[in-house]
Amino acid sequence: MPPALPNLQIGSVSIGFPVVQAALSGYSDTAMRQIARRLGASYALCEVVLDRVILQAKRKNRLRFLRVADDDHPVGGQLMGSDPLEFGPAAAKLAAAGYDVIDINFGCPVKKVLGRCRGGFLLSQPETALDIVSRVRECVPPEKPVTVKMRRGLDDSQESRDKFFTIFDGAFARGVDAITVHGRTVQQRYVGPSRWEFLREVKQHAGSRVVLGSGDLFTAGDCLAMMHETGVDGVTAARGAIGNPWIFSQALALARGEPLPPPPSVFEQREVIREHYRLAETIYGPNTCGRQMRKFGIKYAQLHPNSLAVRDAFIRVSTTAEWPLVLEQFYAEDLPGCYPPLEHLAAETECSA
Repeated sequence: MPPALPNLQIGSVSIGFPVVQAALSGYSDTAMRQIARRLGASYALCEVVLDRVILQAKRKNRLRFLRVADDDHPVGGQLMGSDPLEFGPAAAKLAAAGYDVIDINFGCPVKKVLGRCRGGFLLSQPETALDIVSRVRECVPPEKPVTVKMRRGLDDSQESRDKFFTIFDGAFARGVDAITVHGRTVQQRYVGPSRWEFLREVKQHAGSRVVLGSGDLFTAGDCLAMMHETGVDGVTAARGAIGNPWIFSQALALARGEPLPPPPSVFEQREVIREHYRLAETIYGPNTCGRQMRKFGIKYAQLHPNSLAVRDAFIRVSTTAEWPLVLEQFYAEDLPGCYPPLEHLAAETECSA
């Protein structure tokens, strides 16, 4: 029997089981979060959104970021930007929309984000980063937690390391309730291993302050191993949860000392895919939902015993009418499912800080 994992608490918000869904740009919308919750995720974060998009949210496609479903709690809203003056009002708007936690992104390594002085770029600017933290904390109601997402630094230089800990300690001093740390540098993006030993060092430095870990969590076993090896208070599953929301229930089973559950059968996959599509259609409408869901279909295909053919079929989907045809062709027989191949999961994906 593995040692029991304590429930995760972020400020005033009780999370529960400490394996949660990360913010995933272009993925973790309301539909993905609801599916993850039904399969064991105790907490999820909205896809990262620019502060100015929230402040200018008038068009229908932007308003989706302000939609929080009744069964989507507790939920975090993640903000990214460059201007400290815009962060506070945007954070207040997310809090008013119903987000239980407001998260600040100081970790995104995507080139165009860095070029606009956002995301991981701010790890090189401790004064600006901490100004943002202060402004968000001041504008968010005191009962709602504020959290930060970071990488271990811009690069592996001593200067970058010093700036990491300046921001890390300064954010907690300014009222942040938890910090998620990804074990790669911004310069690494998604190449090379995530350094779990750095997470262990950070948690030892943090003491009783809440630290979540991120990076190379592709299986349920990875999630538990990170917590046991590093001592972090929780972990955020990112790429490993796209198309595999079962990772949460599998991690919960392992934490209880039970055997790893078998991968979902083809019929189990089919029902979840159909429900995911139905939920997404309420967000994007019938005319565009098929295109939006194609990237999820490609990821779900990894669990199918005929994964390459299913993936190619989803890739070819261009209209809403073509979507159910893939299910009719490949999900009509209830075959045993497969665990996702690790070489596909570890491939670079620009979707999470």
